[in-house]
Amino acid sequence: MTIRNPQPVPMLDFSRQFSSLRQEILNTIEAVATSQHFILGPQVTSFELAAAVACAVPHAIGCASGTDAIWLALAAANVGPGDAVITTPFSFFATVSAILRAGATPLLADIDSTTFNLSPASVEELLRSSAGKNVRAVLPVHLYGQCADWDEFTALKQSHNLLLIEDAAQAFGATWNGVPAGALGDAAAFSFYPTKNLSAMGDAGLVTTTSAAIDDHARILRAHGMRRRYYHDEIGWNSRLDSIQAAVLEVKLRYLPKWNQQRRGHALHYDQLFRKANLTADTVKEGVVLPITDPRAGHVFHQYVIRAPRRDELRRYLADQKIGSEIYYPVPLHLQTSLAHLGYKQGHFPISEAASHEVLALPMYPELREDEQQTVVDAITAFYA
Repeated sequence: MTIRNPQPVPMLDFSRQFSSLRQEILNTIEAVATSQHFILGPQVTSFELAAAVACAVPHAIGCASGTDAIWLALAAANVGPGDAVITTPFSFFATVSAILRAGATPLLADIDSTTFNLSPASVEELLRSSAGKNVRAVLPVHLYGQCADWDEFTALKQSHNLLLIEDAAQAFGATWNGVPAGALGDAAAFSFYPTKNLSAMGDAGLVTTTSAAIDDHARILRAHGMRRRYYHDEIGWNSRLDSIQAAVLEVKLRYLPKWNQQRRGHALHYDQLFRKANLTADTVKEGVVLPITDPRAGHVFHQYVIRAPRRDELRRYLADQKIGSEIYYPVPLHLQTSLAHLGYKQGHFPISEAASHEVLALPMYPELREDEQQTVVDAITAFYA
């Protein structure tokens, strides 16, 4: 069935947020231009302080991207050659590439089938195997805006003497038992890529930590290993946050609690619409499986992700109806060509592999309207009719 004259619903519409903040953002960009402080200027310091307060940590270090933030968190914690880091195969490529860039070895463990986050049970099994003998850290990803099971990971940290580094790229404002993402682990990495809940107007990232030593090391590493200008104590990187991005982020940070609450409201409305349409089921063989939120988690719904029968056909149908959707992620990391040297094969992580064939992200942003959500669900209903 095809809907006549479908109303286009974009996956994301940057213009809506910008139009509501236009003058405030333009004013802050002009202030940076007038100040002539473009790299690591006072705007960066101001944003770092505000972000630290938001994440309930003493230290926040701005950097050039979320990818750099993961590497910086690992390197500043002295994770490197000879160390292994356990993480998930169901994430963006940067999660594993940053481990390799730090000189460590990625070890993968499968995900939880309901939240798509790294499974603590799978991690524990790996730690107890011979492959787990050199593990220095675990890097869980707070996927789609929901924190990983930090109760279980904290227990593993204590029993195995591990570092816990959060890949919180999708989870600024999320919580676990009331504790913000960014304050859960030894360090955390955030991305402010333009699609994120807290978004820059370009690339930007942040490391948070409760450790003064990690904070100090990260600040040196992000600036070519310099403590004093032109005196390089170690090999670092050029990963400095520019002042325009920091200034824009500080403006947006003030609105983020409201925006995240709107996302939660949209997620609840999607749930209600799907149930009203009698599309939902407990397994993907029987119908659409809705996102599941752990009661301990404060989900910020960076993405609203369903599991859908005939997912690829559904996505093509939605595109024909001018409705946006996206697959996060179509190829698990252990099956990426560039990571073949890690030695994993098809079948090693069946839950991740199944998810890659079933997940579909639907339009989700604070400015999304209820009539647009109705259009999305009507189209999905028509597809399965």
